[in-house]
Amino acid sequence: MFRKAYTFDDVAIIPQYNNISSRTHPNLETWITRNRKIKIPLLAANMDTVISKDLAEVLVQEGSLPIFHRFMPLAKQEEFVRLFSENCFISCGLTTPFEEILQLIDAGALGVCIDIAHGHSDRMAYFIETLKSKRQHIDVIAGNVCTAMGYQDLVNAGADAVKVGIGAGAACTTRMVTGFGMPQFTAIWDCAQIAEKLRVPLIADGGIRNSRDVTLALAAGASTVMMGKLFAQTKESAGCDGDKVIYRGQASRHFQEDFYGKLKEQTVPEGIHFEIKAQGGAKEIIDTILGGVRSAMTYGGAKSIKELQRKAEFVEVSPSYMQESMPRAYTEKQIFQECTI
Repeated sequence: MFRKAYTFDDVAIIPQYNNISSRTHPNLETWITRNRKIKIPLLAANMDTVISKDLAEVLVQEGSLPIFHRFMPLAKQEEFVRLFSENCFISCGLTTPFEEILQLIDAGALGVCIDIAHGHSDRMAYFIETLKSKRQHIDVIAGNVCTAMGYQDLVNAGADAVKVGIGAGAACTTRMVTGFGMPQFTAIWDCAQIAEKLRVPLIADGGIRNSRDVTLALAAGASTVMMGKLFAQTKESAGCDGDKVIYRGQASRHFQEDFYGKLKEQTVPEGIHFEIKAQGGAKEIIDTILGGVRSAMTYGGAKSIKELQRKAEFVEVSPSYMQESMPRAYTEKQIFQECTI
């Protein structure tokens, strides 16, 4: 028999006894890596149509940290590192020259996000070990994985945080192209069972549409949640052009032809690009999401994210649950749009 695996829409959290007098009281401070805390559990995806200087400034003001993407000239990356020397993480792939990574670290980067589509590999483990041997003090985020074994192998290699999620992103088609993946709620849950013992934070990356999804990811065991499309829709995003936004996966044809000049040989795209309407400022998105999470924590009787995780009791729900959960005066599309701003 196959075991069951769940997406966010397949589960609900049962309310607990509440001794919190106000929805403003829950503390949202959390660990981004095993060595570093941030004030809020939200991260912007390190994608070329998401993270920008303007968005990074908002993230820092609100208590998060920017992770810059790797698809820009080295000089531009170094400029960002110097601008955000007390907050900045950089990104790299497995083919990024080590001398470039070390140059950015020495310029002031706090950490490195080693970011590839399938992070559970011998090459990833070797890369982490090599980087740690050259700059042991640097925080390393590695990913992506979607299994407990993948999480544990990257931690054993030296990762200080692991990104969890394969195929759940709004612009990702990996599951449709390859047939591989894991429903995101179960991916987080499985990795969290090991994370609780190893005490290395996991970052839930992909599939987040609103504060409900953020709450479920945190309750299932994520320390932070990475959001792509939601931050891409803001006026501060790198993909914003007036009242519209271009959002694209980094494995999409649109990106590959733009960045490399053509598709990589013997590959097919595993992402798409699309145009969406800009939805206001990043602070508005953050405030709306965190307002929902704080409210959720009162239903969970939790003053902190750790307490939310400790008390969380989940049930499997049918598709009718989501229909029942929506106000009857609204269409599904209308309530979904309101909940995601």
